[in-house]
Amino acid sequence: MHAAGWAHADVQPTNTLVTGDGRAAVIDYALACGPDTNRRRVPYRGALTHTTAPELATAILSTPADSHVQAQPAADIWSLGASLFWCWTGHRPVPYDDDLDRLDKLAVIAKGTTTPLRDVRPWPFPAFENTITACLAPDPADRPTAKELTAAW
Repeated sequence: MHAAGWAHADVQPTNTLVTGDGRAAVIDYALACGPDTNRRRVPYRGALTHTTAPELATAILSTPADSHVQAQPAADIWSLGASLFWCWTGHRPVPYDDDLDRLDKLAVIAKGTTTPLRDVRPWPFPAFENTITACLAPDPADRPTAKELTAAW
């Protein structure tokens, strides 16, 4: 999907299934962003707040509410890291008050700062921690690609 220029644009725990053979399958492509930005049904304005990549949060905050924000594959990688962080630790990777409205939560996410994994991990698991941390790099260029993640595991 990423190699063809597509982003899922809604990677989150509930859109990932573990299959009978122990593999993960991503489902629900309703918000997927393809390379042709002229073929959108509705403008993409993000998905689940807790797994929104910082660059998407910044774009959402800096454009009119009816403007399309193009999700890129690197944002899916951040969302994967956020999902793994959240599922493993029980904490969202970016701390903010639940009472904040969505735009204020996005402003916190846009800063690119996450809770240190060592502060909330249930037990040390260095290889997994390194993968999650790499996925949550604030700069999209510093994140591994899906192909690199697959090769590493």
